Amino acid sequence: MKVTVVGAGNVGATCANVIAHKELANEVVLLDIKEGFAEGKALDIWETAPINLYDSRVTGSTNDYERTRGSEVVVITSGLPRKPGMSRDDLIATNAGIVKSVTEQVVKYSPNAKIIIVSNPLDVMSYAAYLTAKVDSRRVFGMAGVLDTARYRAFLATELNVSPKDIQAVLMGGHGDTMVPLPRYTTVAGIPVTELIAEDKLNAIIERTKKGGGEIVNLLGTSAWYAPGAAAAQMVEAVVRDQKRIFPSCAWLQGEYGLKDIYLGVPTKLGKNGIEEIIELKLNEQEKEALYTSANSVKEVMDVLDNMGVMTA
Repeated sequence: MKVTVVGAGNVGATCANVIAHKELANEVVLLDIKEGFAEGKALDIWETAPINLYDSRVTGSTNDYERTRGSEVVVITSGLPRKPGMSRDDLIATNAGIVKSVTEQVVKYSPNAKIIIVSNPLDVMSYAAYLTAKVDSRRVFGMAGVLDTARYRAFLATELNVSPKDIQAVLMGGHGDTMVPLPRYTTVAGIPVTELIAEDKLNAIIERTKKGGGEIVNLLGTSAWYAPGAAAAQMVEAVVRDQKRIFPSCAWLQGEYGLKDIYLGVPTKLGKNGIEEIIELKLNEQEKEALYTSANSVKEVMDVLDNMGVMTA
């Protein structure tokens, strides 16, 4: 069993580290375009094996996709962060080109791989990978909801002073300010969260969740990596161990929730085949309205990519 992580930056290296520690694969390949970078990160991770007692062999490679051949799962974290003076469209064009190039190599050497996208803007990069891969959409999906839900649950655990292990939550929509946390589907050890917390405090936590990534950037001056890396690794685990876990994933919708031809965060069942089921919840009118608002925001960005011609170049 082989798992590849493309992009050896903070998120990719953290993801590879968690995958190795959990022994999710015999071999974990970390790949990056920067000379020696992935090799150094991989060696550092591998040198923790005698300390943390795991057998997963971690290796690094500078842009040699031959080393990734036959991967069961490939996590793509490649892409540039938005820099001062860079427009949204510039970021989309740059990162779509990167994701397209990476996906082409991934499919060439691992035609049966499940591909998990972490690159931003997440929803549209999942779309870019799907257009490039030309495989069943169930094998190309994005990691956003697992991270956003984790932040939501962590904030609730802090406010309620309870274990985060006991909190279950559903979150839908795009990865950003228009995401849709669903308090009606949020529980603490089976107890509806609305019975345990005042409405104003819950609403404040929801707003904090929507801006969770920005909060980290404001504190660190860079984006988060521990939680995103661990979230991607959790999705890898669900696939390689065929766990049938229910996770919010950025999935290609074809009529579900009344939405078509869009990548959007929805509850999914993850197993050995990738997305094995898209779960349709019965949303009330307020929840539907929030979901459609989020979908419209994501579709606008997808349309920007379509009009650029990057994917057909």
